[in-house]
Amino acid sequence: MKQAENNRSVRSRYQARAVGLATGTATALWLLLQSTVGSLPAVAQATSSNADALTYSELLKKIEAGQVSRIELDPARGVADVQVKGEPAPAKQEVTLFSGDLNPELIEAARKNNVVLDVQRSTDGNAVAWLIMHGLIVFVLIMVLLSVIRRSTNSSGQAMNFGKSKARFQMEAKTGVLFDDVAGIEEAKEELQEVVTFLKKPERFTAIGAKIPKGVLLVGPPGTGKTLLAKAIAGEAGVPFFSISGSEFVEMFVGVGASRVRDLFKKAKENAPCIIFIDEIDAVGRQRGTGIGGGNDEREQTLNQLLTEMDGFEGNTGIIIIAATNRPDVLDSALLRPGRFDRQVMVDLPGYKGRLGILTVHARNKKLDSSVSLEVVARRTPGFSGAELANMLNEAAILTARRRKETITMLEIDDAIDRVTTGMTLTPLLDSKKKRLIAYHEVGHALLMTLLKNSDPLNKVTIIPRSGGIGGFAQQTFNEEMIDSGLYTRSWLLDRITIALGGRAAEQEVFGDAEITIGASNDIQVVANLAREMVTRYGMSELGPLALESGNTEVFLGRDWGSRSEYSEEVATRIDQQVRQIAMHCYSQACQILREHRELLDEMADLLLDQETIEGEHFRQIVAKHTELPEKQLADPLAADRVSVS
Repeated sequence: MKQAENNRSVRSRYQARAVGLATGTATALWLLLQSTVGSLPAVAQATSSNADALTYSELLKKIEAGQVSRIELDPARGVADVQVKGEPAPAKQEVTLFSGDLNPELIEAARKNNVVLDVQRSTDGNAVAWLIMHGLIVFVLIMVLLSVIRRSTNSSGQAMNFGKSKARFQMEAKTGVLFDDVAGIEEAKEELQEVVTFLKKPERFTAIGAKIPKGVLLVGPPGTGKTLLAKAIAGEAGVPFFSISGSEFVEMFVGVGASRVRDLFKKAKENAPCIIFIDEIDAVGRQRGTGIGGGNDEREQTLNQLLTEMDGFEGNTGIIIIAATNRPDVLDSALLRPGRFDRQVMVDLPGYKGRLGILTVHARNKKLDSSVSLEVVARRTPGFSGAELANMLNEAAILTARRRKETITMLEIDDAIDRVTTGMTLTPLLDSKKKRLIAYHEVGHALLMTLLKNSDPLNKVTIIPRSGGIGGFAQQTFNEEMIDSGLYTRSWLLDRITIALGGRAAEQEVFGDAEITIGASNDIQVVANLAREMVTRYGMSELGPLALESGNTEVFLGRDWGSRSEYSEEVATRIDQQVRQIAMHCYSQACQILREHRELLDEMADLLLDQETIEGEHFRQIVAKHTELPEKQLADPLAADRVSVS
């Protein structure tokens, strides 16, 4: 009751302020327009003139001379129409009278000289204009007053609704997405299919004592389909569906986030069984008390309220919470425990079969040429997420329309893959020293990809520049099984470092030390990272199988404050020596291979300058004519040749 009275008092104060503001505005407008309208007749009198009009003095002289036969006075207009004698067709001439005066001299002169004097009042146009203008003013003032009152009422209502939940509610969410429209994440679909079955047929599980899960957390990289899965769950379940973003809980006003959480779960209880979907939950569910100086109090209050509502003193029967995030490392541990989020479903990057299924789904509304093989496209796109695959097909369709073709061919798909991975194609360089240097740099990479036993095969090499400062690139077709499993061998890592240094090695062998460029800066950074991880994390050096460093997973400022290295200065020196030893040996090996195949290097560089792009299969055929391609794995190169470091 007190809350209702307070609400009414707040609204009445808002309305009183609005009426006062409207009244003041109306008064100012009234005075401004009144002064404007009041000056109109004077302006009209000042501007009214006639080429045939007589002056007042001339009129009196003509009356005294007996030249005037008739005068018609018009007080409303402030003029007199004078008829002069002696003209074949008597014409009336206007004489402006003095406003606000009865003109006694004129009346007296007309009486003495027997001039007919008549008074004819015309319609007062100024009065009509005055009435119309004031009527419009009153109408405008009324409309302004009503608008201000309406806005004040709405603002007072909004002031009382800060704590209301902004969740979008659908009684039966018709998203247009079902599980059949989601491909590439079969394991996640199977986990979530059980949630839908729980909602549709709960008796199947409760009969044997199973409880419906309270929360499901979808975890995975961006673009893997977490939000799409939530739409599919909403479309399949056929139950009330609430959807909200994590950032909508947090406002600049203290206590608003917690109030919105309470309001959301109150609405959900009234519509149970139902689903609540919270997208990007890391915006509100971050760890509490993190960073230097502590966390944000408002966010922590919101998180505390969310924890209480999910699994607190009062239960929430029939409410399933589905949340999505790509930052599970920042979430609070109390939020991740069973009873709040009972299941964590990994929505990872799709494998070959998953990519093929995603391509099949997104190719339904695309006009593909009969020569297009989705199997080949799926094998060429390892590491692509579902969003990237959809974007790639869309880019291929755009290129097809730009080239005025009827169907999408493999050429457009290849160009779309390059555009998504490396950037937009720019105008090719003219024949110059820079173009020749880039050609040798890229052929150095491509030749090592072909000649090294443990490297992945070359897909294409090109010197057509791309956006982002890319002058050219040599692209590999990576082994998908190795990428999916993450089990990289030592020989593969060493060959990967050697290939990365192939561009710099080609520049040095062909142009000399003085002409090497900064084009290998990214390659050198890759070499430094891989070599250091081999020594400190993978145990692939003379230091033995020791994990001397770990990945930096502390994402909050101050979390690693005061941490120290777990090894001595002597071990740090040996780590640096081992890293340099690996890098220098791989570089010397790259230079040696390119030096032994210098004629082949020159031939491939000339061919690349001429064609600008060479496909991997064509490249391997040419290399096979000059040398025998490796067929078996070589021995550990570091075991045969050690580089001493002082």
